[in-house]
Amino acid sequence: MTINERAPEDGDTSFANVSDRLSMPLDEAMMTQRAVRKVLPDPVDDAIVLRCIELALRAPTGSNGQNWEFVVVTDRATKAAFARQYRRVWALYGGIGRRMARGDASMNKVLDAVQWQVDHFEEIPVLVIPCLNGMKIPNTIPLPDIAPSSFFGSIYPSVQNLLLAARAMGLGASLITLPLWSTIRARRVLGLPRSVTPVCIVPMGWPRGRYGPTTRRPVGDVVHRERFGDRAWRDDATPSD
Repeated sequence: MTINERAPEDGDTSFANVSDRLSMPLDEAMMTQRAVRKVLPDPVDDAIVLRCIELALRAPTGSNGQNWEFVVVTDRATKAAFARQYRRVWALYGGIGRRMARGDASMNKVLDAVQWQVDHFEEIPVLVIPCLNGMKIPNTIPLPDIAPSSFFGSIYPSVQNLLLAARAMGLGASLITLPLWSTIRARRVLGLPRSVTPVCIVPMGWPRGRYGPTTRRPVGDVVHRERFGDRAWRDDATPSD
């Protein structure tokens, strides 16, 4: 276990006491990053959250538009409003997930973690809600599928930066979207104008567990050369001319 895996043992979770963690090598942050949903109710220093967002702003954005906004929520009543939406949707999706994951211990472990987050949402210290300025293109307009992906593509690189910064600082974080199932309700809760679209929520807090190496499929199993199906880099691939 490293000092970067949880809140400091001396109890000092101020930015001054943990800021040096940002010197973590990038490959270590990437190799040990995971969705951490179980977090302590202990407060997170505003300076830590702002530094994570500051690093998020260093990400590339479409046409360098920088059309992002971030809402930081610590108010319990606001978190409770999102928790109600989360639980309403999870009652459906969670049940479907359980049925599909019967006999799959690994997936059930993930579902258990999500259930914990759903049940304790108001206790999570900080919610960071990335938003985009500009109206989302309506699905009723016959435009290429690339239109919505281009819209959301302007913020997700910054969200990944935010998650990596949180990992380096030792914070637990995850990217979720279910509490935003109703954009109208989300705008009302946050006081957002119609021109600002909430994209996701990143709950953050000091982890109850720990970070560690993640299990992923071998790169050769998911990379194709030139055309789909040519897994030239798989261990069992037949050498080609």
